Amino acid sequence: MNYKRIVPNTISGISLVLGVFSIFYTQEQNYFMAAICIILSVVADSLDGRAARALGVSGPFGVEMDSLCDLGAFGVAPAILIYQFALTDLGWWGKIIAGLYAFFGCMRLARFNVNTSVVHGYFQGMPIPAGACCIATYVLSGFQFTPFVSGIMTLAVALILYSNVKFPDFKGKGNPMYRYPVILAVLIGGYLLAQRPSAWPFVGMFTYFIAGVINAVYCALFVKEQS
Repeated sequence: MNYKRIVPNTISGISLVLGVFSIFYTQEQNYFMAAICIILSVVADSLDGRAARALGVSGPFGVEMDSLCDLGAFGVAPAILIYQFALTDLGWWGKIIAGLYAFFGCMRLARFNVNTSVVHGYFQGMPIPAGACCIATYVLSGFQFTPFVSGIMTLAVALILYSNVKFPDFKGKGNPMYRYPVILAVLIGGYLLAQRPSAWPFVGMFTYFIAGVINAVYCALFVKEQS
C-alpha cells in the first residue's frame, strides 16, 4: 500500500465532510456557517491535486474520488443551501431550480473527467467550485434579492456550469478575454460593490461569472465575423 496516497485522498475527504457540515448547518438555519463550510471546502479542494502531484501519487482513483467529493460539496450542499436560504417561496419551482444546479454540476464534472485529454488552456463551462462560491458568497453578501431573482441567478449559474462557455484557467492559451467584455463586467461588478462594499467576495465571483458569459457572447457575435 502506498501510504502517500492517504494525504491527497484525506484532503478530498475533508472537502466532502465540510460539504456535509454545510448541509447540517443549513438544516439548523445557520446559513452563515453553511456558506463558510462551502468556502473552506473549496480551499481544501484546491489542495488535494497539488498534494498528489507533489507526492507523485496522481492516479485514476484520486481523480474519481475528487469528483465524487466535489459533487457532494459543490453540487448537493450549495443546492440545499440556496433552496433553504432564498428559494422556498417559489415552491416546487425553487426545488426544481436547486435540483437543476446539482444536476448540471454533476454533468459538468463527468464531462471534465472524460475530456481531460482534449480540453486544454481553458475551462469548458464554469468550474463547479466557482459555482459553489457564487452561491456561498451570495448568502454571505447581505444582498436580499427577491426569490425570483435568486432563482434566475441560480439557474443561470447551473446552465453555465455545463455550457460551452470558455473560462480561462490561467495556465494555457484558451479563449482570450477581450477588452470590452471585461470592461463591461467590471463596471457591473463596480456598481454592485458600490451598493454594498462588504459584499466584495460575492461581487468578485459574480464579476468572474458575468465576464465569462459576456466574453462568450462577444466572441459569438464579433470575433467569428472578423475571422
